[in-house]
Amino acid sequence: MNRRMQALVLLLIGAAVLRASAGDLYLRYVKPGLRPLLVLGGVLLVVTAAMSLWHDLRSRTDDGAPGGHAHTHGSRVAWLLIAPVLGILLIAPPALGSYAATHDGSVVQVPTVLRPLPAGDPVHLRISDYAGRAAYAHGAGLTGHLIRLTGFVYTDGQGRPYLARMVLTCCAADAGPVKVGLGGQLPAGLTPDTWVEVTGRYDPTTRTDAINGAVIPYLDVTAVRRIATPHDTYE
Repeated sequence: MNRRMQALVLLLIGAAVLRASAGDLYLRYVKPGLRPLLVLGGVLLVVTAAMSLWHDLRSRTDDGAPGGHAHTHGSRVAWLLIAPVLGILLIAPPALGSYAATHDGSVVQVPTVLRPLPAGDPVHLRISDYAGRAAYAHGAGLTGHLIRLTGFVYTDGQGRPYLARMVLTCCAADAGPVKVGLGGQLPAGLTPDTWVEVTGRYDPTTRTDAINGAVIPYLDVTAVRRIATPHDTYE
């Protein structure tokens, strides 16, 4: 791969990063707070590619011969760098969902601080907040409240339904699911990756995640409402 082709690859990568950062697409890969860094990185890649192309064209003009072309025998494997770039530009992969939840163990965390619940009835909680209280704090603060959670549906190998949401530390590469078992009244036809808003009450029932041994708490469901996939699917 000669210098000009290297610059074109950099240009494509920069364009892909900027395209993802321009809308909500980047939320499938990183946390919202990293958007400024993505924009900066995309701009630097595009500027670097433009400068490299300008230098190559100027060298060709000065030398009277194609710049960076002669005696170049770069590995064809380098062209594989373009594959993920084209994937983002042409066919953006979806956010992680039920497949990842089925194959990864729950990453529910032991709560270090139990803050007061938000006001309202039902109480809107993140899945990770509910799961931590229900699994490791004996439902602290949850008893006596209607709880509302938002996530996607998935089922285990025995067909048991769960609500889950992927949690990011930095990016999709380190994402892990937080899982809540669904008991009570459930409508038929809840297929995997269906996004729902569930309302229910704390259920002391727990199950052990077969993948990593984590505790999976339960919610006694009283109402389920199908919703559109949110712009930011991660917690």
